[in-house]
Amino acid sequence: MDAIKCIETRSSVRRFKPDSVPQRLLEQVLEAARWAPSYKNTQPWEVVVVSGEKKDGLSRLLTGLLEEDAPSQPDISHPTSWPEAIERRMNEHLLKRLSAMGVDLNDPAMRKRSKLANFRFYGAPHAIFLYQDAGLTPWSIFDLGLFAQSLMLAAHALGLGTVPQAFLTDYAPQVKEYLGIPANKRLVLGISTGYPDIRENDFRSTRMPVSEFTTWLE
Repeated sequence: MDAIKCIETRSSVRRFKPDSVPQRLLEQVLEAARWAPSYKNTQPWEVVVVSGEKKDGLSRLLTGLLEEDAPSQPDISHPTSWPEAIERRMNEHLLKRLSAMGVDLNDPAMRKRSKLANFRFYGAPHAIFLYQDAGLTPWSIFDLGLFAQSLMLAAHALGLGTVPQAFLTDYAPQVKEYLGIPANKRLVLGISTGYPDIRENDFRSTRMPVSEFTTWLE
């Protein structure tokens, strides 16, 4: 797939076919992602791919914690405030997406259903968790973001769908223990992946025009 087309057509998938992806294909995705740039070539990323019964068990663990109203403990705290323009853009996007999905997040039951869907990996057969040493600086979180984007683009190019999920890190201590990730590591992101089950009316987010975020100087 052409690189520009790959970037422009990638989207977050929230509906997957149940078919497992061959391990060799997932390895191809990771082979490509490992060429992501990083500060001084530090390559500050570590990966766990979870499938089958292990993934199902993790889903049961996460949904159980949610049902118990266990307090979330992400290694990277969720933002609590945004600059005005960004918050407005975020809220407009959320309203459009939830309207398209028929979800009302003012309804507590709907909010829980939305989070449960996250913890069930939207039906994806595989979940990829990205983590790194907790002592690393924000530069390394940036680098891991570059790795995540490279991974998702490679997956898209190979016919797979992905969705990055911050919610999958809400119970970081329990997830790390379950996956055998040392406590001194920072759980940064979960990514569900598999063959996408795309519907014609699926929601697609918009992007700002270049003129809104670019200044040209000569």
